[in-house]
Amino acid sequence: MSELHTNSYPTSDFISETDSPESRDLSNAILKYISEMLMEEDDLKDKPCMLQHCLALQAAEKSFYDVIGKKYGPPSFDHSPLDLNQTSGNTTTSSWVSDQREFESSLIESPEDSLLVPDSSAKTLSIEPMTKGSRKEVEVIDPESNPPLPIRGTGKYNSLNGSKGKKKNHQREEGDDLGGRSNKQLAAYDDHFVPPEMYDNVLLSHSGNHKSEPLALHDNEKVGEKEKLQSYKHKKGSDGKNSRRKKRDKSKEVIVLWPLLNQCAEAVASYDQKTANHLLKQIRQTSSPYGDETQRLAHYFANALEARLTGGTPLHITLGSASDLLTAYQVYLTACPFKKMADFFANRTISKLAEKASRLHIIDFGILYGYQWPCLIQDLSERTGGPPMLRVTGIELPQPGFRPSGRVEETGRRLANYCKRFNIPFEFNVMAQKWETIQYEDLKMDRDEFIAVNCSFRMKHIPDETVLEDCPRDTVLKLIRRINPDIFIHGVVNGKYNSPFFLRRFWEALHHFSASFDMFEATLHREDQHRLLFEEEVFGKHIMNVIACEGLQRFERPETYKQWQFRNTRAGFRQLPLDQEILKEVKNMVRLEYHKDFIVDEDGMWLLQGWKGRIMEAISCWKPA
Repeated sequence: MSELHTNSYPTSDFISETDSPESRDLSNAILKYISEMLMEEDDLKDKPCMLQHCLALQAAEKSFYDVIGKKYGPPSFDHSPLDLNQTSGNTTTSSWVSDQREFESSLIESPEDSLLVPDSSAKTLSIEPMTKGSRKEVEVIDPESNPPLPIRGTGKYNSLNGSKGKKKNHQREEGDDLGGRSNKQLAAYDDHFVPPEMYDNVLLSHSGNHKSEPLALHDNEKVGEKEKLQSYKHKKGSDGKNSRRKKRDKSKEVIVLWPLLNQCAEAVASYDQKTANHLLKQIRQTSSPYGDETQRLAHYFANALEARLTGGTPLHITLGSASDLLTAYQVYLTACPFKKMADFFANRTISKLAEKASRLHIIDFGILYGYQWPCLIQDLSERTGGPPMLRVTGIELPQPGFRPSGRVEETGRRLANYCKRFNIPFEFNVMAQKWETIQYEDLKMDRDEFIAVNCSFRMKHIPDETVLEDCPRDTVLKLIRRINPDIFIHGVVNGKYNSPFFLRRFWEALHHFSASFDMFEATLHREDQHRLLFEEEVFGKHIMNVIACEGLQRFERPETYKQWQFRNTRAGFRQLPLDQEILKEVKNMVRLEYHKDFIVDEDGMWLLQGWKGRIMEAISCWKPA
């Protein structure tokens, strides 16, 4: 593969002059990583989003067992030898090894299995696929008012503090046993070229105090959406005239839509189809995916309520492509600092603590495409005395098909190429299985390493005790405790919409996502096609899953950071104080580059990020007690 020339993608066109040097370094590192990935891989447009694909598999397995009338049991492992056409159970463990003297690749199975894939070149590492209204005044979250964890086995919760009215006909989801995958399907991918220029802006941050310019998606795609949007603008009089009238109309929409949504949710909860359909019809008259934040919020919640009413979740069937989701991810990072600042905090913390380590082992629960690590790799290469031996264990949920670990192996190959460029000795281990089934012995721990465990906003996808009495979340935390890491960095989505009671969950989700839509309204143009795509593919599908699904099919299960603090402490961890220097850097970057209504704060040794007083995400550092 040819070297990536610095003048191929002029970053000055994409990074604001007001960005801090730290932010420029982070953006440039990620841009080069993504560009290199797309120069090698030309089929991302035909591959589904990695995260959506594996989560859809978990839900599909449960539905399959329900249909055939069998129990969704635990996985069984036969440890038979692995070949290119079959994997054993739902577990695949492999590793990439490289050093700066000779760049070699190997696929090494777990101790019981062995397979060596010969490398015809000492310079490249590759694997070929097998087959070709939001309310403007958002309430401030009071951490002390967070509901306590339910007592294991009882599923009891205290009522909402300050809730009004009586809630009847609560719907309680039933627990189901969690197990491994038993059915396999062929994963076929066709090669279609995806222009690298589509990704040139991906994961770059612009100055947050102005709205980004609308960006076109594909030349021949989304034409219908653009026409609808233009028609909607014309109908709503978006020429800037009659602003007072529009403000009154907008306030009226908020007043009308929120009660209608709540009344509709109550009708759905009580199985009153006639009333629910009547209310949905009224909501549809005002809601729109092309309107203001309240209309967009109402549109996606109406979709979810209708799906729950009819007993189906059609939006889960259609999965967005990897390239589309990557494009949509760009607008999220442009408008919102949450992920970028969390990665900066985690990377800088690991770099400082492992400053003198000769071997660094990062265990990443939920690695996906590995976007977090290029900047850390670059930092390690500049370390005084030379870089350490870097070992990354990438843990993900299994993907559908005959190669459950195939997509994670691609992540390992990309990181290996990146380490080669910066002359960092590198080893990558793959674990593609349900996290609660991972055994300590599978991780091949070495006590001579500095061990950093990272989990960035992914623990919400692991079932809790309201689904299974033997809580998988606690099982994963106990595994991390047994690993005995030098540092455990835990990022969480701060949400209270995980109640087993539907109406309470609906109300909390409505408030949470109203802040998300309001955030986009303040930072992005309504005409921005990337915004439309992200709202549909991410916000819309999250809302659909939270509202329309129950049991193991509902995989969006966030908790508050106070609840996670209780879980982590109970699992045997002690919380570490935040590095004030890093915290100051994060605050400065958010202040200089993003909208003024984004907040960065500290509470109980948690770094908090939010919008207009509502805490959306939190991150903290832990060590075994």
